[in-house]
Amino acid sequence: MSYELQALIGTLELLTLAAAEVPAARVVPLAQGLALIPVTSAVLAALQGDGAVPKVGGGAGFGWHSDGFELRLAAWSKAGSIACVEAEYFGGSGTQRAAVWEDGRVVLGPLASGEFEPAAEGTPISRALRRLGASVTPGRADEFDAVGLATHRSTAGWAAA
Repeated sequence: MSYELQALIGTLELLTLAAAEVPAARVVPLAQGLALIPVTSAVLAALQGDGAVPKVGGGAGFGWHSDGFELRLAAWSKAGSIACVEAEYFGGSGTQRAAVWEDGRVVLGPLASGEFEPAAEGTPISRALRRLGASVTPGRADEFDAVGLATHRSTAGWAAA
């Protein structure tokens, strides 16, 4: 089975304010007071800014960020912490990337994992979620599972939720 996700994660309140600036954005509640905005092609186009070209090698470790995208995240982060996350898995192998913005700057990451065991601190997405206040709950493997990121298996699935 495959899993792919490109999303912004923050508190429900913060993402509701952010989505008001991006008509294509859809806010989907998660557990523990968090929510996500699936970064669909329409959302990405709106966040890229005035014709901004994605950075070679990717901004903050992501191949699809542009200066305009990061400026928007920096602006939103002045009202609260916001994470940009990416995951891509197929057959148990894959990668994760995550970065967290607070007070207008990147404070965690960019973090990336490949096809290896996660560091003792956890996967990049779990570390970002922890920075946003998420915690492991009984019966859940990690923060990723605790907030419900396994609910849908694709960015499109989250957008349709």
